[in-house]
Amino acid sequence: MPTSPWGPLAGLIGTWESGLDGLDVSFHSDQGKLGETKFRERTTFAPFGPVSVGPHPLYGLDYRTATWRDGDTTPLHTEVGYWMWDGTNHQVVRCFIVPHATTLIAGATVAPDATSFKLESAAGSASYGILSTTYLNTLAHTTRFDVSLVIGEDYFSYEQTTVVEYQQKATVILHTDRNTLRLLSREVAG
Repeated sequence: MPTSPWGPLAGLIGTWESGLDGLDVSFHSDQGKLGETKFRERTTFAPFGPVSVGPHPLYGLDYRTATWRDGDTTPLHTEVGYWMWDGTNHQVVRCFIVPHATTLIAGATVAPDATSFKLESAAGSASYGILSTTYLNTLAHTTRFDVSLVIGEDYFSYEQTTVVEYQQKATVILHTDRNTLRLLSREVAG
């Protein structure tokens, strides 16, 4: 069976959605403590490529995701970015930015036909790193991120952890999110 130019990312192409199955465990500033929030999510992965980078091509997915708490019409969280497949070096890379001005590149070596894998990122890394604005870093500094993904025929699941160091109370918080999304369509609206 031939491998897709998108490698292990090929199974993500399409539009995905969950019910209120998502769980966010994070610091709730208004309560001054960790709390849990259930959420629903919608994500699209639109394929593109090849992108020429030196002697070999990269293939990518432009992705957009939004999450909502129960009953909300405004998203709790939005995110835009790319998932990239470097088939020559067997690297999966996820790069994204979130509205509070943090950008991140996570990656790992992954087999071309993998249906599960884990990507990692750390502040200060020259290849898979994390950047935030000076102002944000005076409040809370993101130092680590990892995401584990499982891709099925009509679903994908993820669990991700963001390590955040809060400056005002010298506290380290593990912000975790997990969800399972179901395939709505392999077609992606332009």
